[in-house]
Amino acid sequence: MNIVILDAYTLNPGDLSWDVLNKLGNCEIYDRTLPNQVVQRAANAEIVLTNKTILTSKEISQLAKLKYIGVLATGYNVVDIEAAKARDIVVTNVPSYGTNSVAQMVFALLLELTKHVGLHSEAVKFGRWSNQADFCYWDKSLIDIENLTMGIVGLGAIGAAVAKLAAAFGMSVLAYQRNPKPTPNVKHVDLETLFKQSDVISLHCPQTLETQQLINVQSLALMKTSAFLINTSRGGLVDEAALIKALETKQIAGAALDVLNFEPPNADNPLFKLDNCIITPHIAWATKTARQRLLNIAAANIDGFLTGDLQNLVI
Repeated sequence: MNIVILDAYTLNPGDLSWDVLNKLGNCEIYDRTLPNQVVQRAANAEIVLTNKTILTSKEISQLAKLKYIGVLATGYNVVDIEAAKARDIVVTNVPSYGTNSVAQMVFALLLELTKHVGLHSEAVKFGRWSNQADFCYWDKSLIDIENLTMGIVGLGAIGAAVAKLAAAFGMSVLAYQRNPKPTPNVKHVDLETLFKQSDVISLHCPQTLETQQLINVQSLALMKTSAFLINTSRGGLVDEAALIKALETKQIAGAALDVLNFEPPNADNPLFKLDNCIITPHIAWATKTARQRLLNIAAANIDGFLTGDLQNLVI
């Protein structure tokens, strides 16, 4: 089998081994692939792996040998599913590889919003502590998260992991889920109640027509002025213009975003200028442990395809 990986670098910048894939076929590995390079590079491929490189109906129709598309992520909106289905091309994804990694990042971001560890560390290195008359100081108010209310939008695997950590920190947990099931230490509520009562709102739902710009002028207006928003899910869940205004006017206390509307973002994104907004470069998923798990599952998906034991099918 000829296997082509179109955008390998983010999964494996050099700290993982490709052996699990090399054992399954002849692998051609590209760090990055531009849209106009897809057809040429994958022309002889029976199996194509992609993370963010888009496979439209145009590319799929020109790849005559293609039998299988493996998405190196959970979301599979980079593939024209209908075009693949019309060609009887198998499409798989990799769910649940980074559950703990993302959940931990939620609390890394929340603790930075409330404890300002990075901010104070940098200030100390620039001499602020050395020049103090007292034994300690703080540049921003420090907030305990115990007894605060965590509101989780989307209680799938990651949302449930966040809920478990929140309970361990002594937080109350509200959650909104389209089809709620009884969950320990979680109270299921409607979205309006969640927005109104939560001290922290963490987004863990897929980006769909229904959830596009879920965080908007109206939902922000419902939130407490002391509330924090955390998004480690998809950038399109947030109306960035509305969030910028809410942060500028202190309508909410702060936000921490691991994802943005456009990635990579423009250098002049107004969010970068706000001192009550933390931004990280879409890395919640990217611990070495999570990336190794992703690679192993992707290889197992291909092995299942080759042996007739299909798993993690999208179609």
